[in-house]
Amino acid sequence: MIREELSRLVRREERHRRLFARLILALELSLVVFVIGTGLIWATESGVKGGQIHGLGDAAFFTAAQLLTVSSAISNPLTSAGKVVDIGLELWAIFVVTAVAGSFSTFFRSGDAS
Repeated sequence: MIREELSRLVRREERHRRLFARLILALELSLVVFVIGTGLIWATESGVKGGQIHGLGDAAFFTAAQLLTVSSAISNPLTSAGKVVDIGLELWAIFVVTAVAGSFSTFFRSGDAS
């Protein structure tokens, strides 16, 4: 039984290629969302009185924190447009986490069936 499980670890099957393709797609699309989100947060929040987004670096940090953890140390956006962008970033993050989890689930279930 152990030998069979170990042999599964080194086999490259179609399900491995599908999982890899799905993970790469999620990464590429998330990078696009990161770039667009950074630009939008910078455009809507930079220079707002009382805000903590002072430049492109702050906007990139905020966007990355929202996409990776759905939270950040920076206070929530102050403008209405910034709040809409923030909600969009959070929704994307939740969608990607569930899609990737589903991809792994499919990967492991298809391996158990063989």
